[in-house]
Amino acid sequence: MADQISDAILDTFLSHDEGARVACETMVTTGLALVAGEGKSNASFSIPDVVRETLSDIGYTDPAFGIDGRTCSVLTSLDKQSQDIGMGVDTGGAGDQGMMFGYATDETESLMPLPLVLAHRLTQGLADLRRSGEIPWLRPDGKSQVSVAYEDAQPTKVSAVVVSAQHAPEVDLTTIHKTLTERLIVPTLAGELFDPAEARIHINPTGRFVTGGPQGDVGLTGRKVIVDTYGGKGRHGGGAFSGKDATKVDRSAAYAARWAAKHVVAVGAARRCEIQIAYAIGVAEPVSLWVDTRGTGSVADDRIAEALQEVFDFRPGAIIRDLGLRNPIYGPTATYGHFGRPSETKTRFGREVKLFPWEETTRLDDLRTALELG
Repeated sequence: MADQISDAILDTFLSHDEGARVACETMVTTGLALVAGEGKSNASFSIPDVVRETLSDIGYTDPAFGIDGRTCSVLTSLDKQSQDIGMGVDTGGAGDQGMMFGYATDETESLMPLPLVLAHRLTQGLADLRRSGEIPWLRPDGKSQVSVAYEDAQPTKVSAVVVSAQHAPEVDLTTIHKTLTERLIVPTLAGELFDPAEARIHINPTGRFVTGGPQGDVGLTGRKVIVDTYGGKGRHGGGAFSGKDATKVDRSAAYAARWAAKHVVAVGAARRCEIQIAYAIGVAEPVSLWVDTRGTGSVADDRIAEALQEVFDFRPGAIIRDLGLRNPIYGPTATYGHFGRPSETKTRFGREVKLFPWEETTRLDDLRTALELG
């Protein structure tokens, strides 16, 4: 929820001012949303209105859920971006320092780890069931986790499924378990190495999940970075994504690293690929680029790293240009992960924009040539 609010604010800034620099953090708790951060923009709009609209869109429209977007308190504290940071960004340098990772694997069509793909499908399905009104006792908070057994680094079966779904107080656990097994878990995981007779299924394991959302657990931007990325299969460096414009390499370089890693696997140079890019604040050129194919490469890792630097420009300004990161495209990334969904063109804020452009593999021929693959 906090990530969605931060990215909604970022998108609204970018819809008014493509050059906006934003670092927006959100905290949500019972009856309160607090927005704080720094920025540089001439855009003018009501941040509380964006917060309330986002909360309402998620489904928090009843005080009984712990927060009501229509009536909750909204506090804001946004300051100007530090001039010390601005000096480096103005010249095309990175807006922060750190190490960012990208990962890809051939175990799914999206080149993402299977456990995370299945977990996102479950949470998406849970939200769809709630929004459709088919299960009236469902409330907005929900989580999932999928455990997958591997042999020789390849998935062989789904061994455990965990779903936690916030619910109205009057519904009993037996009804919850039966309904979510039959209408969510089985149809969602069918054909995905899942046998409901063998897999352990845990639904609301404590036996009750009435108090949820910010009432049950304070929310902060960036607390779910592993779910945002690769579910722990690939590493995460740098910082969180949501609420940050693309001059912050925490976000843009992580997108570029995924873009490049996906090309390596898609071109057949490796079955798995992890890329690390490191930056110094205010400096455009990365200080290092490292590739690890975990022993699956048909080409040496060092050679892949050289080829990637021939095909991709990892300077922050070039990443922003090549991926169109000054557009208001970030709201959809704040749910169901930042990676693995197909790129698509949509109308947002009255303009046509490309969502998830880092998922496109438009430079396969260039990388194939650079690697001298047949």
